[in-house]
Amino acid sequence: MPVAQSHPACVREFRQVLLWPLRLMPVRGSEGQHAKPWQLLADMGEEASPWREVVDEFTGDSSRFHERHYNEFVTFLPYVQRFLYGEGRSREGGRATGSPMRVFRRSDVSAVRAVLRPGDAPITLDIVHVDLYFFLDLDLVLLNVEVSARDLQLAQAQELLYRFGRGYPAGWDADGHAQHCLYSAEWLDAAGQVLAASDANQRDLFMAHVSSHRAPRISAHWAWLLEPLVSDHSERSGPLRYRQIEYYRMPQLAFLALDDPRALSRSDFIRFGLVTGAAPPSDDDTCLPYSEEHLADFEKRFCYDRFWSSSGAAPNTRYLCSGHSLLVLGNASSPFYVCRDRGVLAQFRHQHFLLFLIAHFQKAALLMFSDRLAEALKDLDIADAASVRRFKRTIRDSFAGFLRFTHRYWFHEVSEQAQVRALFRMCANHLGLDSLYTEVKERIGEMNQYLDADSLRRQANTVVRLTVVTIFGLIGTVTTGFLGMNLLAEADAPLGRKLGIFALVFALTTALTIYTMVKSKRLSDFLDVLSDERATAWQKFKALGLVWRRAGG
Repeated sequence: MPVAQSHPACVREFRQVLLWPLRLMPVRGSEGQHAKPWQLLADMGEEASPWREVVDEFTGDSSRFHERHYNEFVTFLPYVQRFLYGEGRSREGGRATGSPMRVFRRSDVSAVRAVLRPGDAPITLDIVHVDLYFFLDLDLVLLNVEVSARDLQLAQAQELLYRFGRGYPAGWDADGHAQHCLYSAEWLDAAGQVLAASDANQRDLFMAHVSSHRAPRISAHWAWLLEPLVSDHSERSGPLRYRQIEYYRMPQLAFLALDDPRALSRSDFIRFGLVTGAAPPSDDDTCLPYSEEHLADFEKRFCYDRFWSSSGAAPNTRYLCSGHSLLVLGNASSPFYVCRDRGVLAQFRHQHFLLFLIAHFQKAALLMFSDRLAEALKDLDIADAASVRRFKRTIRDSFAGFLRFTHRYWFHEVSEQAQVRALFRMCANHLGLDSLYTEVKERIGEMNQYLDADSLRRQANTVVRLTVVTIFGLIGTVTTGFLGMNLLAEADAPLGRKLGIFALVFALTTALTIYTMVKSKRLSDFLDVLSDERATAWQKFKALGLVWRRAGG
C-alpha cells in the first residue's frame, strides 16, 4: 500500500476521454429496416452539419497506417476485429466489407475553457477530437470527446474528472450555482472565440423543462456539440433525435502522468478510482471520501496492479476501473509510459479505449432493447386492432434485432492478451453486462412466446370455426346431393332463369355460411355438449337454445 506523502507538484500530462451513449429515435418510415441513421448525417451539406465521416487508417491512405494501429488491430480476437474494422478484400478480389461501426468527426472545436468553481481561474483543455460512433442495425450513437492538458494540480485533475462529463446539473446550491458540474464551460474555436457556453446555472430553464416534458434538459454546450442531432424532448425539429439512455454522468477514461505515483495517498487513489472529486480544503488530504468499511476491498475490486511495481518498462503503473471509469496513472519520467506510438499512452488511446467502448456499447444496446419493450407495452391497446398490429410488429422487430445483436456484437472475450482481457472483464463485471443480457433476453423471449401463443390461439379458433361451418354445411351438401338428386329440373330452362336460380342459391348459401361463422363459437359449444355422453337430452336441447340467446341474456 502507498504511504501518504506530500502530493506531487502536478499532473504532467492529463487526458480525459468521455464516451456518452445516447439512444437514437427511429427515423420515420424506417421501421423494420436495418437502421442506418448515419446516412442522414452524411447526406447533409456543410452548412447543415459540421460532422464528416472519418476515413480511418484501415480504409484510407496506407501511409497513415502506423505501428500503433497494427498493435491495436492484433490485440483483439478475429470476431472483434470484424466488428471494429470490417473485412478486407478476399484473395479472389471480392469487395471489401466495411465495419458495422461508422465514425463521424467535427473539427471546428479546438479547446474547452472550464471553470471548476465560482472564483476559480479558468483551465483551458485542448480538444484532441470530437467523434460520433454509429452502429449498423442499432439506433444508438456514442459521443466521444477527448481532451488533454499539461501541468495540472492534482486537485484540478480530480475535479475535472468529477465535473466535466455531466450532461446537465444534478441540482443547485443556496446561491443558485449548479452542483457537481463545471461552474462554466465554453467551447472555443482555433482563434479562441466562444462557440457555445454552458447554461447549468440557469435553474428555471431546467426545472421548467422537466415540469413540462418529464425529461431532463441537456445543457446548452452539450446540446450544441451534438447538433444537428436534437433532443427528442426539444421543440426543435430535426430528423435525427436522441434520448438519454444511461446516467447523466458520462463514462470516461483518463490518463495521468505524475512525477511520483507512489506519493499518492490511498485517499487519492480512491478519489481517482471512484471519481469522487478532490478532498474539500477543510479536510486532511488522507481523509477517505467514504467509510472504511465501505472501502475495505477497494484494491481488490477496482485496482489492476499487475504493473504496480518498481520494475518493468513502465514502473509504478496502476489501472483503476469502476465500470463507469477506466483510469491509468504512472510515472511521467518513464519514456515507455508516455510514448504515443508503442507505450502505455498508445495503448490507452487505442486498445483501452476500444475495450471500454465495446463494454458501454453493449450495455447501451441492451438498455435500448429494454426501452423498446416498455414503450411497446405502454402504447398497446388490446381493443384497437391497429395498436395490436403495431405491438406485434415492434416485438417481432425487436426479437430479430436482438438476434442480430447477439451474433454480431455480443461476446465475453475480446482479447487473449492478459491485460486487455482482465480490464474488459473488470468493466463488464462492474457494469453487470451478463445479468443485464440475461434479463433482456428473457423479456424479449417472453414477449415472443406470447405472440406465438396468441397466433396459435387464433389459428385454433379459426380451425374450430371452419370445422363448425363444414359440419353444418355437410348436412345440406349430403341432403341435396344424395344419389345425384336434382330437386329442381331446370337443366333445360332458359339461361336467364338458370342464372337467376344460381344467384338466389348462391346468396342463400353465402348468407347461411356467414351466419354459421357468426354463431360458430356457440355452435362449437353446442357440438361439445352434443358429443358429451353424460349430458341428458334436456341439457343438449338447452345448449341448442343458447345458440340464439342474446349475450348477457
